[in-house]
Amino acid sequence: MITTRPMAAENLALFKKWLYTPHVAKWYQDPLDWIAEIEQQDTAFHWIHHYIVEHDNRPIGFCQYYACADSDEPWAGYTVMGGSYSIDYMIGEMDCVGKGFGKQIVLTLIEKVKLHMDAKWIVVQPETENKASCGVLRSCGFVYDTEKDIYLRTL
Repeated sequence: MITTRPMAAENLALFKKWLYTPHVAKWYQDPLDWIAEIEQQDTAFHWIHHYIVEHDNRPIGFCQYYACADSDEPWAGYTVMGGSYSIDYMIGEMDCVGKGFGKQIVLTLIEKVKLHMDAKWIVVQPETENKASCGVLRSCGFVYDTEKDIYLRTL
């Protein structure tokens, strides 16, 4: 079982380490952008909910969610419809990959998004080559919209 807690400044060094780990760096390009986002989570990026993921009190990963309307991303037209949220997640510790934690993280994020009264759906757009992430999303009830090249889960 995993738990999440709000990301704090003291987690930045571990987050940086994860970003430069090969299995994460493959999907999280532009690590300096991700680092800047965390460094400014209380100011410019206050609208993103950042979390550290723990298993048995050990930090193993990172996740976040946000209202698409607060971002500058169009999300295949879902942003303008309102009620759209998106999520990001990673397992930073290599020994925790392939153990079902990804699914637990996504299910936890879904529950967090559901707490928002305006939430209608969650949209995610992992790289097509990221088969593990695509599989996790499908197992959590997301449907792939081939026309818009996006995963969607209605809440």
